[in-house]
Amino acid sequence: MIAIARGKYLRVSSMKMRQVCDAIRGKDVPTSKALLSQIDKGAGDLVKKVLDSAVNNAKQKGLSEEQLFIKTITANHGGAWKRFRAASFGRATPILRRTTHLTVELDVKTK
Repeated sequence: MIAIARGKYLRVSSMKMRQVCDAIRGKDVPTSKALLSQIDKGAGDLVKKVLDSAVNNAKQKGLSEEQLFIKTITANHGGAWKRFRAASFGRATPILRRTTHLTVELDVKTK
């Protein structure tokens, strides 16, 4: 692990985030950025932000973007915002607005 970046309490469900993470897992950084720009999901923008943060952390250590690949990327459950909606007969039904904790770890490619 050369560089790591985390995004916490991202406002998208972890199941939707994992679909985007599966598309770029194990790929090099330039390819991953190209894929994320083409993915038409809201979670793609959030993953791109955290990936850029990890790349900038690696650049602080003197590495270039072309040397890096995504070693691990995980999307775990975060907390859920609990809200209630009015229902019939004076009842209330719960609404869970789910969040995600995203972790991106980069490593150097071996040739």
